[in-house]
Amino acid sequence: MAQADDANLADMAMGCAGLQAYCGAMDVNSGKFMPPTGVKISGSGTLPAAFDVTGLAVSAMARAAAAVARLAVHQGAAPPKISIDRDLASLWFGLSFNPVGWELPPVWDAIAGDYPCSGGWIRLHTNAPHHRAAALKVLGLGAGADRETVASAVDHWNGEELESAIVAANGCAAVMRSQAQWLAHPQGRAVSAEPLVQWGSRRFANDGGTLPRSRPTNARRPLEGVRVLDLTRVIAGPVATRFLAMYGAEVLRIDPPDWEEPALEPEMTVGKHCARLDIKTPEGLAALQELLAGADIFIHGYRPDALDRLGLSDYFLAQAHPTLVVVALDAYGWSGPWANRRGFDSLVQMSCGIAHAGMAHFGSDRPHPLPVQALDHATGYLCAATAIEAWCERLHGTVRNARLSLARTAVELLRTGPSDLGTLLPALDPAMLVPESTLWGPGLRLPPAGQISGLVAETNVQAQGYGSAPPVWIPNSS
Repeated sequence: MAQADDANLADMAMGCAGLQAYCGAMDVNSGKFMPPTGVKISGSGTLPAAFDVTGLAVSAMARAAAAVARLAVHQGAAPPKISIDRDLASLWFGLSFNPVGWELPPVWDAIAGDYPCSGGWIRLHTNAPHHRAAALKVLGLGAGADRETVASAVDHWNGEELESAIVAANGCAAVMRSQAQWLAHPQGRAVSAEPLVQWGSRRFANDGGTLPRSRPTNARRPLEGVRVLDLTRVIAGPVATRFLAMYGAEVLRIDPPDWEEPALEPEMTVGKHCARLDIKTPEGLAALQELLAGADIFIHGYRPDALDRLGLSDYFLAQAHPTLVVVALDAYGWSGPWANRRGFDSLVQMSCGIAHAGMAHFGSDRPHPLPVQALDHATGYLCAATAIEAWCERLHGTVRNARLSLARTAVELLRTGPSDLGTLLPALDPAMLVPESTLWGPGLRLPPAGQISGLVAETNVQAQGYGSAPPVWIPNSS
């Protein structure tokens, strides 16, 4: 029986053909993800959506859990049992942390959102100050413009022309397209042809046994001693590194000096040491190089050309740090005319047809996105699984880098049908919530949606916010 369980874990944790190949097939009759083989599923709730969002949550979390389980088996543990609570999985795709006695600031900037324009709808993403400034400059508006003023200005634009102008100004925007329009678009065609996880070629990597941290031995905390350098933001990458931290990884997150996102800090900094560096300066880049030299896994959210401009191309990293595993995330994919385009979950939902399909499914008079930023969260768990799978290979003496994107994850979701509106999420028992202290005050966090027998998913690193730690690896942490 143990051998059969081990084989199931290996099947779930390996391969790159698509999400179904990792975590179960899709039922062509219902249009929903089927429960992953070998994983016990509990709960019956469903997020209301035009697609099987809860099934995506369960599948992505199951793949990450299977990867951790396989690593534990590699380290001598008996094949563990995996269970996923679909209600909790759905909730984790939203916010896992609720403050007690204080409030989080708004998630969205005052002018971010959907606007009618000539030919349809366009979404402006203005959470970052420089993205807000770019949109307002293109619209010919001042810094103090409100939603009404922005709406009036947008109304006179053709949607695709405004999208192109804002993107050219280094801003972020997306016209609402139907799924058919996306599949006919050069970027939609390019992304559809990409694998869910794009693996690089293998290279031999022998550290000669000089790096003890590259040989973890704690089967209850399979990633203990593994150093993860995190250069990601909003939201997929932080989800991935949060998951790795829960199973023992030492995560060091690096943000620019001016990066602020207070609504997500308690959510995405738990388990991590968070520092700031200006890697566009010689001093900051040199410090980053030192951190890379001490890292085992490097996860970043830079577009294909961004690290190249800093002199940190894939080729350079492989030559300078031959044992380093690199996993990269972006919004719109790694090929096609939009490969270097800035993007976020809400924009990809507009571009690829999700918001349009929701509008039709719910009979709405405006874009109707998913109830959660599911592309971000699902890609985050898939990224975590990929990093762990690559680490397993690293322990066997080979290194492979990998790439994922929100748009490619969307391809999997777009193959599914709508959720069952008759099985909405039940109310969560408050006694299930876990008390937690943070820099800002106390709060309650959701319990883990996944359980892996014999493994402990926890951290003693409280959420402390961006820039709360120095940009160095903790001495003797391995």
